[in-house]
Amino acid sequence: MPAAPVLTTDLATAYRELSDLRAAVLDGDWVALRRLVDGQPPATRTEMISYAGSLPPTMALAQCQVEADPADGLAAALLGKCLIVKAWEVRTGYQAQHVSQNQFREFHQILGGAERMLIDAAAYQPGDPAIWYCRLLTARGLELGQAEARRRYDRLAESDPHHLPGQLQYLQQICPKWGGSFDEMHSFAWAAMSAAPEGAAQGSLVAQAHYEHLIGLEGRQQDDYRKDLRVREELREAAARSVLHPAFGTEHGWVDAVSRFALIYSVLGDHALAAPYFAAVGNLVSESVWGYFNDPVETFDDFRREAMTKGGWR
Repeated sequence: MPAAPVLTTDLATAYRELSDLRAAVLDGDWVALRRLVDGQPPATRTEMISYAGSLPPTMALAQCQVEADPADGLAAALLGKCLIVKAWEVRTGYQAQHVSQNQFREFHQILGGAERMLIDAAAYQPGDPAIWYCRLLTARGLELGQAEARRRYDRLAESDPHHLPGQLQYLQQICPKWGGSFDEMHSFAWAAMSAAPEGAAQGSLVAQAHYEHLIGLEGRQQDDYRKDLRVREELREAAARSVLHPAFGTEHGWVDAVSRFALIYSVLGDHALAAPYFAAVGNLVSESVWGYFNDPVETFDDFRREAMTKGGWR
């Protein structure tokens, strides 16, 4: 086997627009930032806003723009995402019993501020899917319930019915851990994939749903799930309709979509089936996909090595 590539979590190496966006944020160049982001298709625009929201300098830049023009949808979505990132940093990713009351108090305070600002933003820009994407995140963090989350997702889908970032967030909302059910989760993923054009990345929703189902089980149930041939058939069909379809391209989001199949086949123990997906993403480690693990890079590397060995890739 040839020497393994140096792994990276910097997806700007895959998407030039993220490198340009990061430069605009670091330069404090709002004009360049707006030109880069608002010129993208809706789902890519939301992904770029999400990426910028994780860059520390974005907060002050977006805050100034919101104060200058509360009707600026881009600025509101950016500031909302920055506040959401900040809130979750306070809460941490630990289970609730390991989070202090002070952490929860600050978490809800920050999210509440984001929610109030985003309510105003949605009134000004009701057709901006990035704003509704952020409001799906605040709804989950503030535990506003399934009905309210569905209302927000429906508003997003009115503007962009195949908005994958929003669909992924809503899929999380209807997982059992947030008050949904496995049946609802699978039904939504399959319906979203079926409604999208062939070659679209929505097939990865099916892979994500099966991952959420598997990790939600324990013991014998989890073992039985790994052996279920219906799971393999659904994954095969989802991949054929999306990431393996001739129309599937390398637009923004392709790394995450392919990585979800590498992840689900790895945790199912089908390492040989995971191999071509690892080969496709190369050295790109998506933290949004592999971030379920304490060390995403190490986990990716371990699974990739096993997949390449068992898949006969040399």
